[in-house]
Amino acid sequence: MIPKIQELINQAQDRYLASDELGLMESYVSSLPDRLKLYKLIRDREIDILQSVADQVQSELPNVAVEDLEVGIKNLVLVLRYSSMAMLLNDENFLKERLLSWLEGIMSMRDMRRLNDALYKLLNQVLRQQFSPNQLALLQPLITAAQVTLIY
Repeated sequence: MIPKIQELINQAQDRYLASDELGLMESYVSSLPDRLKLYKLIRDREIDILQSVADQVQSELPNVAVEDLEVGIKNLVLVLRYSSMAMLLNDENFLKERLLSWLEGIMSMRDMRRLNDALYKLLNQVLRQQFSPNQLALLQPLITAAQVTLIY
């Protein structure tokens, strides 16, 4: 849950919510059905999405080491899962705190920039094929945050 809403919930003993705070709560609650639906779709399609990316990256980068490809795909799985949870919670900090700082440290030990660039380009293509523009608007900023952290 977004930190502001969590903070409001924690303050329940002190006061009622102000109008603008109720608006924030209503906005979050009203978007929750769409977020849940997208989360379930990603969960159910994860294998197809990632298999498509893995198949295509091998043709784009035929000389990539199998070990590097495995590490790249495993990291992509984590990014997709954590991005999905951050989207469900509507909390980009969840992604940053739980995954990106750790991945950034791991990736700095290996030069996988070219592979990650290809993986994220392909992931974005597959996501555009699988999901509606409204669904992408919920997920894409989180994927982009991971992409920026790991590539640039």
